[in-house]
Amino acid sequence: MTKKIGFLSFGHWSASPGSQAQTASDVLHQSIDLAVAAEELGADGAYFRVHHFARQLGSPFPLLAAVGARTNSIEIGTGVIDMRYENPMYMAEDAGAADLISDGRLQLGISRGSPEQVIEGYKYFGYVPAEGETDADMARAHTDVFLKVIEGTAFAQPNPRPMFPNPPGLLRIEPYSEGLRDRIWWGAGSRATAEWTAEKGMNLMSSTLLTEDTGIPFHKLQAEQIQRFRDAWEKAGHDREPRVSVSRSIFPLTTDMDRAYFGHDRDDQDQVGHLEGGLARFGRSYAAEPDKLIEELREDEAIAAADTLLLTIPNQLGVDYNAHVMESILNDVAPELGWR
Repeated sequence: MTKKIGFLSFGHWSASPGSQAQTASDVLHQSIDLAVAAEELGADGAYFRVHHFARQLGSPFPLLAAVGARTNSIEIGTGVIDMRYENPMYMAEDAGAADLISDGRLQLGISRGSPEQVIEGYKYFGYVPAEGETDADMARAHTDVFLKVIEGTAFAQPNPRPMFPNPPGLLRIEPYSEGLRDRIWWGAGSRATAEWTAEKGMNLMSSTLLTEDTGIPFHKLQAEQIQRFRDAWEKAGHDREPRVSVSRSIFPLTTDMDRAYFGHDRDDQDQVGHLEGGLARFGRSYAAEPDKLIEELREDEAIAAADTLLLTIPNQLGVDYNAHVMESILNDVAPELGWR
């Protein structure tokens, strides 16, 4: 299956001696430069993680707009925005503007969020679950509002004496970007959440961990999640084809530098651990000579089932090195697997 291949950056910065990204300014500028380099190499997507209260990328829309202004064809997106923290109305304005700047290339990954740097950090942003509501419920409620308003629904009563003339009738959030609603993805951590995602008409974004474990290999469990999503999508009767992405850490060992960084990678097996009080299965990393890498990736059922592959990159190693990794995958690995 031909696949869209992009990168997913966690956007870390650190003052440690080995880091090429010492400051937040470094990360922001390097993220833009890497997206430009990825487009020149023929990659399909530039995606960024979003974390609050951390030395990582936290405010996606200025970055997405800047990437959109510097590139021409590459998809730009997030993986994922934590909806517990978001004002859905203001987010709709930001998303509409970023999508228009990029001429409709925004692929926005959203979710209930991941474990946080601080306790109940969303409360510092002014959001508290209602009585009887969990933080996950609140995230989904924010999502419902966001999805509704980016459809262009008019709902606001106009001022009879406005500062500027209004069109007739109720008003909608502006700027409105047509088609954005079809380019919203939900980061699902379980099979049940994947089915809910399909019911809501969002694309599926599945990462390198699932918040459940049935004893089968990660890639098989993730492939089952994808199939359940597609079955639920068909049952819901949506009138378009959905998209599915999976994330992987993949490093072809083609140079001495590659072997020094990743030649002794010990994460070549799934891991099972505890996450927020329950079992979770974490997917393996791939690091090998291209021929062996091709053989191993051929067995990954979830990659085979997805239409989009996001390569998680070590952004602190710098733009040049990460561009090299992407080039190796695009030229030495992807064609042999039929992804190109």
